[in-house]
Amino acid sequence: MNAPQLCVSAVVVDDERLLMVRRGRGPALGQWAPPGGRVEPGETLAEAVVRELHEETGLEGVCGSLLGVTERLGEGSHQVILTYNVTLLEGLDPAAGDDVTEALWVPLYEIVDLQLAPGVAEFLHDHQVISTIT
Repeated sequence: MNAPQLCVSAVVVDDERLLMVRRGRGPALGQWAPPGGRVEPGETLAEAVVRELHEETGLEGVCGSLLGVTERLGEGSHQVILTYNVTLLEGLDPAAGDDVTEALWVPLYEIVDLQLAPGVAEFLHDHQVISTIT
């Protein structure tokens, strides 16, 4: 197994909708999750969150408070993911970019209907982003 990778993700809620992306590659290929990815060398966590948000959705935001930390173990991979609340600066129309195939605003009550990456529903529920996971 490789050394753990430090990753970030952005929880952006607007008008009872959550910004979600469908992964275009990697271990969660085809599955939905909040925008995010690896922290690059020399980059702060806040810089990484804002960069990943822009690369994957085309939206500009400001990194807010840490929402929570989770780990994802997969075949030969170990990711430590720090998830932050993010406030948008401008624009509300996401456009898929970088390594995602879709970027959408999803009503909070419909999140669990998506094919979510492992652990996403539980994380969002445990951190009071969504009210149910069933």
